[in-house]
This record gives sequence, C-alpha cells and structure tokens, in this order.
Amino acid sequence: MDADVIVVGAGLAGLVAAHELTSRGRRVALVDQENAANLGGQAFWSFGGLFLVDSPEQRRLGVKDSIDLAWSDWQGSAGFDRTEDEDSWAVRWARAYVEWAAGEKRSWLAGHGITFLPTVGWAERGDLRAGGHGNSVPRFHIAWGTGTGVVEPFVRYAKQAARDGLLTFHHRHRVDHLIVEGGTARGVRGTVLAEDRSPRGVASNRDAVGEFALAARAVIVTSGGIGGDHDVVRRHWPERLGTPPAEMVTGVPAYVDGRMLDISAEAGARLVNRDRMWHYTEGVRNWDPIWPGHGIRILPGPSSMWFDALGRRLPEPCLPGYDTLGTLRHLRTADGLADHDHSWFILTQKIIEKEFALSGSEQNPDITAKDRAGFLRERVLGKGAPGPVDAFLREGADFVTAPNLEQLVDRMNGLTDKPLLDAASIRRQIEARDLQLANPYAKDAQIQGIRNARRYIGDRLGRVAAPHRILDPAAGPLIGVKLHVLTRKTLGGIQTDLDSRALGADGTPVEGLYAAGEVAGFGGGGVHGYNALEGTFLGGCLFSGRAAGRAAARQTA
Repeated sequence: MDADVIVVGAGLAGLVAAHELTSRGRRVALVDQENAANLGGQAFWSFGGLFLVDSPEQRRLGVKDSIDLAWSDWQGSAGFDRTEDEDSWAVRWARAYVEWAAGEKRSWLAGHGITFLPTVGWAERGDLRAGGHGNSVPRFHIAWGTGTGVVEPFVRYAKQAARDGLLTFHHRHRVDHLIVEGGTARGVRGTVLAEDRSPRGVASNRDAVGEFALAARAVIVTSGGIGGDHDVVRRHWPERLGTPPAEMVTGVPAYVDGRMLDISAEAGARLVNRDRMWHYTEGVRNWDPIWPGHGIRILPGPSSMWFDALGRRLPEPCLPGYDTLGTLRHLRTADGLADHDHSWFILTQKIIEKEFALSGSEQNPDITAKDRAGFLRERVLGKGAPGPVDAFLREGADFVTAPNLEQLVDRMNGLTDKPLLDAASIRRQIEARDLQLANPYAKDAQIQGIRNARRYIGDRLGRVAAPHRILDPAAGPLIGVKLHVLTRKTLGGIQTDLDSRALGADGTPVEGLYAAGEVAGFGGGGVHGYNALEGTFLGGCLFSGRAAGRAAARQTA
C-alpha cells in the first residue's frame, strides 16, 4: 500500500478529510491535478460565509433563531421531492447539517481558530412565502479571513502532516480511473501532468508526461463540481430553468471541471440529482481576471431596481438578494428573453456606496487580511464605495454612469449589440416606484422589503441605504450595471450515506469508496435539494469532509 487512504482533490473537503485521518495516525496520499499553489481549491476564493443557527453573533444583534425555524427554512427551500430515491439520503444529511449548524459547528470552527465578523448577513431572503424558499432571519456569518481564512488551518495541518511523514502530496497528478477490485476500492490510476508554476487560480497546462498508480485501503473523492466547464453545465441544465444561456461568466477556476463525477460512476458510484445546480444572476466580468471568463458576483442590498434585457422591471420575488434560482428561472423563461443572456441593475451612487459587496476573498482584502481597523475605516466610517467596488465602477466593462436617466440608458444600450432599452418606458417604471416613498406605507414589494431590512440593525448600519428616490439628483449620479449569469455550484452528485460512503446503484456502499464536498452534492448527493440558503457551501465541505475522514479512519484502523 502507498497509503492507508487516498484523497482525490486538495480543496477544502479534501483537506478536512486528510486532517481527520492524519490526526488519527493514518497515512494519506493527497492527489490533485493542480500545483501546490492551489491548495484549498475553490474555497480559497470564496467570501467565507458560513450558515449558523442561534449563534452568539445573532443574539447580540437581536436576531431570534432556532433549530425549528432553520429546519423549516431548509425544507421549504430544498423542496425535496425524490425522498424514496435520489433524496433519500439527502434529507438525512440536511437534518444532520442543520443540527450541526445549531450545535457543535461554531465551537468546532473556533477550535481551528476560525472567528466571525460581528455583523451577520441576511442572504437569500427568499420567495416571500412563509413555507417557501429563503432565510427567515440573518444567518450568513462571514469568517475573518474570508474563505482564505477558513482554508488556512487545514492547509497548515496538511503541511505539518507531510513533515511528520503522515501525508504525501501528489501535485500535478490527474486521476483518470478509480481502481475497484471485487467490489472494493483499492486505489487510483492516472496521468502525471507537466510541471506548471502558474499562480493560484490561473489555468494550467494538461500536457501528459507520464502515468501513475497508487494503492490504498480506501479512497475519498473530494474533487468539486462542474462550474468551470460551461459545456457540462449546459448538458445538465434543467428544463425548469428554461434554456441555458449562450454566454455566461465563470465563478470558479478552470480546474473545476467535474471529471471525477463520471469517473466515479464508471467505478460503480451512483450519481443523483444532476439536474440541480446553483448559478447567480448578478455576475459581472472581472476587470482584472485570474482565470478564463472570470466573473465576480455582486452581493446586492435590496434597493437596486432590476430590469430584464428588454427594460421590464422584474416582478417579486425577483428582487436583489431574495431568490437566486427563482430570478434565474424568470430570466430564462419569461416572454421574449430566451435570446438574451443579461439583465440590468439601475441604482444610485448612494446605493452602491452602502449596498454593493463583491463575493471573493481577493475582492475583500480588509476581511481577508483580518484587518479589523481597516474594515471599520473602509466600510463603517468611510465615505464612498469600498475600494474594490469603486475599482469596478471605474474599470468594469459592465458599469456605466450618467447624470440623468436618458444618458444612462443610452450608455447601457451601448453595451449590447442592439439598443433594446427605451428610456421613456424605464422612466415610467422608476417614477412609479419613486412615488411609493412619499409616505411610510407602500404597495411596492421592494419598498416594503427595504423598510423591513432596515428594521434589522446589521442591515441599517452597514448594508441597506436609507430609502430615497432613484431619480433624486442628490443621490446620483445614476449607475447601470449589466448582469450576466455566473456559473458556480453543483447541487447533485455522488449519493452517500451519513458516513460519506459512496453508494452503488443498488443502494449499498461501494466498499472503501467515500465522497465529500461538492462532488457529493455536499453530502448525500444533494443536501440542498433545489435551493441553497447560502453560507452552506463551505459548511458542506467542512461537514462532509469531516464525516468522510472519520469514517475512513475507522475503516482503516
């Protein structure tokens, strides 16, 4: 045996699994097709949001949460409808995850040195139904250090385990086959790729220079999802979301290619819920890209007005920050939109200064560096948009500004092949919205949502601009943002039991084969069902990677 356990994929789930194994004395071979600069994988680039229930941070802000409320929200969002088959284990994973988020999760993270910003974000506010999709209360806890900080302790553990002789890194080793003999996973075979010293995230070569094989008593697959390969995304695009866009931007590095899903299936693992996926509608082209087609997601507050490609205001619940997939479905199925891959925000300088955040560790240098003084200076006491947002406003290809609406619409039309927007029509819609601000009452759902958000102190102080007229010159200039569909997450994958054991077509485990993280739908083959509550992707890597590592350690005792 080359190791007790082979871990395929050096992202967050793989690193967590490796730590659980090496801390119990198991020898681990960590295999990844990228170079050492990419340890931590996709999670390194994330904003670092984590879903917690009834946390001290929530309670300090007056947020009343409970496991019952969180479980109700999860079920309403997931919409599990395949409980006798593809969702049979996903439901159990979901319940276990919510219980973990309401219990041990925070102390376990603290034990690894991971702490949180004092404010709690309110992501995915939902579809405006009590029993439907969405978070009833703020639950988005941002880690100091962003995703980089969440990854860091597990990278440190892996390097220490390597020094101790318990872990061997196999960088630039691409797995092409899982070796299964007599129904038991015995190892991996694949291709050695040419050395590539590209910086983290930059697309690397796929030049073959040799072959390799490794043997072990167990294999854990933690190789991520499909978001980096648009062809695969389109192949599995569900009919319920209409037709896939002809053009998308990419929210993950190119190595997030989904190869190990089919390779695992060839070895006997069952793939489920492949029609479930998570893509954002608020993507913008990165003016300073790292990987091909690099897009950044805007995490918007609730005040920007949202228009489709033809200049029609989106209906509720298609509001900024409310219902990601509901909005995607509307933009891909509404009358006249199938041939258009974009939508628009129209907002004011006052809104962008308070409400725009950008997803990603590199877009939040103050939080990534754990610079508390810088965070306070930039985001709470500072005037103007945060530095990274201001850079997009100045340099971004999807941003235009103007002193009045007619000029703004003219510049927005300049970003498309044909002038699809009519300034008079857009003016009528904005003026109708602005009239709703004349008194404390409003029939406009978005105005109601803004006022409701400002009842929460975390949003009022740092996330939601004071209500004002979009066409108020004092709030200007006006800003238009062209929005693209941004690929992100696989919600289905390898079906697993609660020990992260990969299940075969007959529902029994493939002996010695485990799966964790996104390749397993973050647990069970689809723990999120049809919709995610946000802050649950990193947490799913942590939870399922932990389970896989502990179970494989027991097997190899």
